[in-house]
Amino acid sequence: MQPSLKVAILNALSNVKALNINALAVGNISSFTDHMIIATGTSTRHVKSISAAVLEETKKLDHLPIGVEGEQDAEWVLIDLGDIVVHVMLSTSREFYQLEKLWAPVIGSGSIQASH
Repeated sequence: MQPSLKVAILNALSNVKALNINALAVGNISSFTDHMIIATGTSTRHVKSISAAVLEETKKLDHLPIGVEGEQDAEWVLIDLGDIVVHVMLSTSREFYQLEKLWAPVIGSGSIQASH
């Protein structure tokens, strides 16, 4: 039995040692996705390898991305998988944009630690 897309993404992030993995359930307030998963990489090379691992795992499930943005600079890579949008960011980008704080007032709480 194949794991769910969300579990596969979370496993891929953990396997390549992504930091501060947070999953936000935004389906009740968003028309473009049900979940956002945010993770941090330690360098642009790490961000690229994290993104590649996520794409490899989702491909195994025959789930191709709608789009991938930011791979070249790798300060913030966005992977749009439809029901799930994955953000892989350098810590400086994550601190600057504060996506969890942006969504927290709408979803009613701060970042939600990912659980498998």
